[in-house]
Amino acid sequence: MAVAAVRYGIVGVGMMGREHLHNLAHLAAEVEREQSVRVRVTGLADPHQESLRLALRLVAELGLPPPQTFSGHRELLDSGLCDAIIVSSPNMTHYEVLMDIISHREPHHILVEKPLCTTVQDCKKVIEAAKQRADILVQVGLEYRYMPPVAKLIDIVKSGTLGQVRMVAIREHRFPFLVKVNNWNRFNCNSGGTLVEKCCHFFDLMRLFADANPVRVMASGAIDVNHKDEVYDGKVPDIIDNAYVIVEFDSGSRGMLDLCMFAEGSRNEQEISVVGDIGKGEAFVPENIVRFGKRTEGRDGVVTIMAEDERIRYQGLHHGSSYLEHLNFLSAIKAQGSSGPSVNLSDGLLSVAIGVAGQLSIEQGRFVTMEEVLGS
Repeated sequence: MAVAAVRYGIVGVGMMGREHLHNLAHLAAEVEREQSVRVRVTGLADPHQESLRLALRLVAELGLPPPQTFSGHRELLDSGLCDAIIVSSPNMTHYEVLMDIISHREPHHILVEKPLCTTVQDCKKVIEAAKQRADILVQVGLEYRYMPPVAKLIDIVKSGTLGQVRMVAIREHRFPFLVKVNNWNRFNCNSGGTLVEKCCHFFDLMRLFADANPVRVMASGAIDVNHKDEVYDGKVPDIIDNAYVIVEFDSGSRGMLDLCMFAEGSRNEQEISVVGDIGKGEAFVPENIVRFGKRTEGRDGVVTIMAEDERIRYQGLHHGSSYLEHLNFLSAIKAQGSSGPSVNLSDGLLSVAIGVAGQLSIEQGRFVTMEEVLGS
């Protein structure tokens, strides 16, 4: 593929698809200033006509050339208009869409929104299919890694400042799930369940901080407040709105997730604590504050810094992390195979697998081993 211009198509132009449009518009303006490569959005695919209409209106507002539209992803692939595809369609469609892109006669690089798929089995099938296509790269949209305070805390942990990591605690206290097209995200069968749909981000971060692989998971959760008075086609939503999840790693370290989706009265949406045998680090989003200190220096030795990334040109829904995700994806495309994606398919699989284990633990009230979930 030529890298003088990278032509993007977006499959699924609902809320997240339009968020990608915003980021690509800002990315296009930035890289053209640098005269490094041209970025163009050349195709949009979505069976939902209202989503396409809203996307085209946004394209006009952003001053982008109008892309061609399609009612399905296969037509977009066959058009020959795109070098890279952003998959931001509903979770339960990811497997089919990914397999069609990977098996297409023409190569298309892929950035797929989290979760990679809704089941471990489908994730593994995608990984096996992608192994046959050395001419494409697949990056998974676990962009929380790039939030400036989170990225700074990752750097602090990797520098050894905190010593060997023993505990990782992540709290997300936030608003309920947003309304999506046809309310697909109200049901586990479509989303994979809250711990897959929402929390794969945090399980990915736990693995990064612990620098280890998960071995077993214990969780407790329920649907206690949100969506209980909603009914869709005679069915009441079954997605949990709060949970505690404990993840044990092969290094002996532990992670804990504290999730509450009826906690709008919070100063921060995410609070992360990483404790090693030497010190402790914390990150707060959206305050963009990072704190860290060593045991030997006590409370008076704690350092507080503001975490910023001057590369960000658009804050968007995820505090600039989606923009940085796109920078990384474009860099990998330009490298033409000399470097892999910053978040790979194995990362996507394990983030889903921990979520699946958590969902199963809630259902059955027991520890669930990763061996049980991942199989052979």
